[in-house]
Amino acid sequence: MFLAILLQAASAASIAKVGAALGAAIAVVGAAFGIGRIGSTALESIARQPEAAGDIRSGMILSAALIEGVAMFAIVVCFLVLFV
Repeated sequence: MFLAILLQAASAASIAKVGAALGAAIAVVGAAFGIGRIGSTALESIARQPEAAGDIRSGMILSAALIEGVAMFAIVVCFLVLFV
């Protein structure tokens, strides 16, 4: 009986590890997609209005930094699930 409980706990822990790894992967892919979209849209906007390049560039950098922060937070949470 006790061995069955231990085996169930071990399988649940491995499922949690797989879920944490998938969560980290999804967070990284989502952040990469978001930053790529920001970059392409910013370049397109600068090409249409070159005089607004400074404002567009600063907005792009701020948005990319916020997306990176959210992605790093998601990865840290997934690693906490993985190792704790």
